[in-house]
Amino acid sequence: MPKAPPTTNSNRRHAVAATAPHRTARLGRVRRLAGEALHRFVGDRIGSTSVIAAIMFPVVIGGIGLGVETGYWYMTQRELQHAADVAVHAAAVRKRSGDTTDGMRTAALYIANQTGFSGSSGNFIVNSPVATGPNAGDPDTVEVLLSQIEPRLFSAMFSNEPVDIGARAVAKINETAKACILALSPSASGAVTVSGSTSLSLTGCDVASNSNASDSFLMKGAATLSTGCIYSVGATVTTAALDLTDCDQPKEYAAAVADPYASVAEPMVQGTCQSKNVGKPNASTTLTPVENHPSGVAAMRFCNGLSIKGDVVFQPGLYIIEGGDFTVNGGSVDPANAGLVGSGVTFYLTNGAGLKLGGNTRMNLSAPTSGPFSGILFFGGRDQIAVAHTVAGTSDSILQGAIYMPAGDLKYRGNSSTGDGCTQIVGYTVDLSGNSTFESHCEEVGGSDIVSSALIRIIE
Repeated sequence: MPKAPPTTNSNRRHAVAATAPHRTARLGRVRRLAGEALHRFVGDRIGSTSVIAAIMFPVVIGGIGLGVETGYWYMTQRELQHAADVAVHAAAVRKRSGDTTDGMRTAALYIANQTGFSGSSGNFIVNSPVATGPNAGDPDTVEVLLSQIEPRLFSAMFSNEPVDIGARAVAKINETAKACILALSPSASGAVTVSGSTSLSLTGCDVASNSNASDSFLMKGAATLSTGCIYSVGATVTTAALDLTDCDQPKEYAAAVADPYASVAEPMVQGTCQSKNVGKPNASTTLTPVENHPSGVAAMRFCNGLSIKGDVVFQPGLYIIEGGDFTVNGGSVDPANAGLVGSGVTFYLTNGAGLKLGGNTRMNLSAPTSGPFSGILFFGGRDQIAVAHTVAGTSDSILQGAIYMPAGDLKYRGNSSTGDGCTQIVGYTVDLSGNSTFESHCEEVGGSDIVSSALIRIIE
């Protein structure tokens, strides 16, 4: 068999030289393909977007979640604000009618609940007057504050504390009309009655009745009445002799009018009992209270009523009359010489005491303009239910202040005038006859207005 020729160094060099071009070509192709692949990888946007999307997707979803959650908080706050607005209006309506803070809160919470507010996870506060802000301390304001606790959702990654969402609303009661005469009974027939040959002229003030009866205000006979307007919780019965200067017809089914002196505390009954018989016919007597009283006002006490003869001058102070009537022009009194004069005086009647001021009584009396009984001339105890009171006087009589008998039946038979001042009649029921002229400038003489009509506005 023939042998292969021996390999020599020259042969090896020839072989290497022969294969070198092929290797170079292969390396070039590899480099070219690798470069193309790298170029395609770097320029491939689909791949890079996928990577970026994978990284950013949780952030985007979280941002959307936070936006939705923030929008929910805003919506909840708007719902709470609506609840606060309607609730404070309800509270102001109750305040206008003389309700307590508890009554205001009950009405406001009921209305707020109708809007969807539950209050189970938050607070519900009613303040009157307003506690903070530019209207703080204004007695004609009401404030409602609502809050609701909401759990966190997406925002829990930043904080575990729940979100407290709140709302606040403030309403103000603006007086638009005031009354001189008010009957507080919620249901009496003829709670305010004007009858007989009465001729009443009420300047700058109205008549109000809180009774819901079909004849809450009753006018009959030959009576004539001129007044701004009539406000009645119930219906009214009137005649052609009614002259209304501020409205076209009586305001029936109106809101109840607040008792202007409901917050005035009744004086304590204490002190030395004085004789009930005071004065002499055809003579003048002066009474001066000297005993200290818890109210801070000098007082004088009459334990079995008070019977006046002749002219009596009452010095400023508190006169407590209990256990019997306060009478003038009774017994052997000479009508021509019976009179009451006093400035800065309050007569408090309790324990069955009735006010019996006869038709020939000359009166020139005015209430205190400051102090605990400011504006109140005659004050009947609030537990003196159905006690009858009669006030009558001569044509030159002047009464400045409130005849305030919140539980009693008051008959006003006076032939009197107030001049440029204030006479208010507040009774459980009020029966008017006689010829009288009333004017209402009660703030000027220390009294409280009987607000017969008021506008409620939300101011904060």
